[in-house]
Amino acid sequence: MIKSLLKIICLLGLIVAGSIFADGDAAAGKAKTLMCAGCHGADGNSLVSAFPKIAGLGEKYITQQLRQIKSGERVIMEMMGILDMSSDQDLQDMAAYYNSQKIKISGAKDIELVGMTDPKMTLRYGEKIYRGGNLSTGVAACTGCHSPSGNGNDPAGYPRLGGQYADYIEKQLLAYRRGERASGANALIMQGVAANLSDKEIKAVANYISGLN
Repeated sequence: MIKSLLKIICLLGLIVAGSIFADGDAAAGKAKTLMCAGCHGADGNSLVSAFPKIAGLGEKYITQQLRQIKSGERVIMEMMGILDMSSDQDLQDMAAYYNSQKIKISGAKDIELVGMTDPKMTLRYGEKIYRGGNLSTGVAACTGCHSPSGNGNDPAGYPRLGGQYADYIEKQLLAYRRGERASGANALIMQGVAANLSDKEIKAVANYISGLN
């Protein structure tokens, strides 16, 4: 039931996407992202997991996030005020530029979890959550919105996850679970998914996603 509902929501996202899809100029956006390079890298591949990779993340998704950050709907302390002088076209151009860049895959690591000392078992566990969710606790599969390969669904505004830092994915899932990340139309979807994810599941699926490509 929950998985079917999530698929319906994802399809509805596709239906409404056409009228609000971002229309940025990647060439113009390159010069406008100079202020972003210190944290996110010149090509959108940050060097430390505290800052997410935004290369190839999805033009519509990046535009949405930049708009929310500028308006104060989404609060990121490191970005407060940084977009105040940027027009909406600037935001769209920046999003187009970063989306045109290729992500450098972080790669899954050999990790151990409670009751799992074999890294291969841990990776399979993360894959199971990503591809099948957890029927017993009502957790929907991630593939419905973010695709089996982790490439996301740009027209619907669902970001690419594959190759992202595991630490960053884990941090965001925990923020959704606590209700701390609540901005944007998709927040309720993610809060619903994360609500029933255990710490173990979050760590496992985040590690698996970081190696997806």
